[in-house]
Amino acid sequence: MTKMLAFCTRNIKEMLRDKTNLLFGIGFPVIVLLLLQAIQSNIPVEMFEINKLTPGIAVFGLSFISLFSGVLIAKDRSSSFMLRLFASPMKSSDFIYGYTLPLIPMSLAQVLICFLVAMIFKLTITINLLLAIAVLLPVMIVFIAIGLICGSLLNDKQVGGICGALLTNLTAWLSDTWFDISLVGGWFETVANALPFVHAVRASRTALSGNYGDICPDLWWTVGYAVVLTGLAIFIFTRKMNTD
Repeated sequence: MTKMLAFCTRNIKEMLRDKTNLLFGIGFPVIVLLLLQAIQSNIPVEMFEINKLTPGIAVFGLSFISLFSGVLIAKDRSSSFMLRLFASPMKSSDFIYGYTLPLIPMSLAQVLICFLVAMIFKLTITINLLLAIAVLLPVMIVFIAIGLICGSLLNDKQVGGICGALLTNLTAWLSDTWFDISLVGGWFETVANALPFVHAVRASRTALSGNYGDICPDLWWTVGYAVVLTGLAIFIFTRKMNTD
């Protein structure tokens, strides 16, 4: 436990040291929210109403968590630091928890900042707000797991391309945030519904609106992805740890 906590502390310091990615990951979704609300004030669009838009922006912001975790692991793998860790008495579980646990409060902070900024634009403030944030926990785990997988398999530049460009765009376009995916239909809607992003946004929107009975179908979809991807991340990291 002590070794794992020490490793967590080190990883927190490393992530806070990367101020560029940190500010971009937190600041860019907020800037997008502000710009869309500026558009909404002049040309009202139902999709950009603050209660509908905020969960989508929160999920989009969480996609940057994969970049944090992936780059951190990839850099550790490419340096002598990881070799020294492998020679230590740390177990695979210590590594997994050490990389994962610091990212959970960071994910929560990103979501909270999005919702706090949305309050400026008259986001409905009720107890449902806490539930809307809570149902995003599984998708936080999804993005953390994706980062663990990419960081275990790729170098830091490749992680930047996959998690920093491809994943953020996939999350943006396939999450029902900017437009209703049912309007596109066809294979696009099928792909979007097969991924967890749109379900995370819908679950949070449903919670925010107070329709509790409709939360579970979308919530279980993201929970399933979280379980599968976390298991895959543990398997891949452990395998790489034993073979590198």
